[in-house]
Amino acid sequence: MIVLASKSPRRREILAQAGLAFEIRVADVEERLRPGEAADAYVSRLSREKAEAVDAGAEEFVLAADTIVVVDSLVLEKPASEEDAIRMLALLSARSHYVLTGVCVRRGAARWSAVERTEVVFSPLSPDEILDYAHSGEPMDKAGAYAIQGRASRFVEGIRGCYFNVMGLPLSRVYRLLKDAGYNFAAG
Repeated sequence: MIVLASKSPRRREILAQAGLAFEIRVADVEERLRPGEAADAYVSRLSREKAEAVDAGAEEFVLAADTIVVVDSLVLEKPASEEDAIRMLALLSARSHYVLTGVCVRRGAARWSAVERTEVVFSPLSPDEILDYAHSGEPMDKAGAYAIQGRASRFVEGIRGCYFNVMGLPLSRVYRLLKDAGYNFAAG
């Protein structure tokens, strides 16, 4: 059995569309970047902490992830307010940025983990476009203040890497980690 250590509706949707059976167990983990911590180390640490924070039996596969957006060297997590979302969207306008997702699979005491990186290019956004999108409410629980599968899809000129990573769960990477951990996909 896969245990998804996440309350993210997008992660649930991705796993369900892939035909994977799972149950949800969410643990409370503080998501705070440590001084001097690199972005990839940050998402790797958080995914590991989330995987370790939920109770699971020895034969269960705990799956945890954490996603951030990085532009230049600035880490963009979920916006704290609509004003914060506007600030983030203005930073992303007419630029490329990276979406990083740390993924951890835990089975008993063993861990398998990876960080997926996808480049996303945004078109130029006018102040009115930014305000309209921010007012929609969609950016509020999304890393980098946007949902590629939602209204922000119209801003995306291109991506290099995994589309599902930008949604919050790099499915191909998850598949490989679960395989490495011994998950039997045929038994589901």
